[in-house]
Amino acid sequence: MNYGLQRSFFIIIFAYFLLPSVVEAKLNTRNVILITLDGLRWQEVFAGADSALIFNKSFTKDSDKIVNRFWDDDENRRRQKLMPFFWSTIADHGQLVGNVQKGSSVELKNPYWFSYPGYSEILVGYVDSTRNSNARENNPNITVLEYIHNQPGFKGKVAAFCSWDVFDYIINEERAGFIVNSGMEKFEEAYGSQKAKLLNKLVFQVPVPWGSVRYDAFTYQYAFDYLQRHKPRLLYIAFDETDEYAHEGKYGQYLNAANALDGFIQNIWEWTQRDYRYKNKTTLIITTDHGRGQDPIDYWRHHGSDIAGAEKVWLAVLGPDTPALGETENLETLYSSQIAKTISTLLGVEYTNKKALGNVIEGMIHD
Repeated sequence: MNYGLQRSFFIIIFAYFLLPSVVEAKLNTRNVILITLDGLRWQEVFAGADSALIFNKSFTKDSDKIVNRFWDDDENRRRQKLMPFFWSTIADHGQLVGNVQKGSSVELKNPYWFSYPGYSEILVGYVDSTRNSNARENNPNITVLEYIHNQPGFKGKVAAFCSWDVFDYIINEERAGFIVNSGMEKFEEAYGSQKAKLLNKLVFQVPVPWGSVRYDAFTYQYAFDYLQRHKPRLLYIAFDETDEYAHEGKYGQYLNAANALDGFIQNIWEWTQRDYRYKNKTTLIITTDHGRGQDPIDYWRHHGSDIAGAEKVWLAVLGPDTPALGETENLETLYSSQIAKTISTLLGVEYTNKKALGNVIEGMIHD
């Protein structure tokens, strides 16, 4: 073989082994927005308001008003009333996974079934058994957010806005190197917007009943303002009110919170489809950190390893590389630990960590 042919041969072989990277580069997604809705049950996402709870005066104090707003005898219309964006735009153009009644299941791999372990599993991509409490302890595991922030082209292009202050520790803000704004905390930057400065005042002027948890409306406004001004490529938004109201047994408020979050997500998505940096280049991933109990009815307030069904979660995806399958049925079980690698794959990054990661959810990315 002469030198010219030999050189061509090795170029072809080299290109062959690079093929997976080339295929990933063909994805249209350039930006990912990950959103979590703390403790929102799959039952409400897929079936709307629960008759055992919405008509129960112990859980729904203003029952007549809430029933008028969210109830319908038809399950499909009921869920559309509660989460209209989910059951129009996402159902028509994306995927919704986790309706257990239709053989579609998403589960936690961690055995604890509460918040810190659930969020660590989502963000890291594997289960660390030492993450077994909600204590304010820095996560020793590197999250996919931190990993991607350290890759070429992502420096300064990753941010997180969270209602619960423990996210400073789950994400390990001290080490992460990017903006993590959580709980009752101002968002301060050298050249902050007037909107952010106003929010910094209001967040402390509006009484909040949960101490270290701010209202989701503040988290949404902080995150949306940052999105519009700084154009991050990977944005994480963690909402919390659905979990707080569920623990308090306020089912009407729980439904109101879920409905408001659906509206926040719709506003974010519709803005991305008007901005040239995001339109047809952005994938939206929405999920939850844990499920809740169902039977008997009082168990809906709680979660944890002793609550049957609290390992059942759900997943919604909308973006240019995700097949529009709508509500899925009869699928193999997916796991929260698969989300991290799916995010990195959509962004064209090969994510690795100190333990084996959950596999990419291939059905959410075009072949």
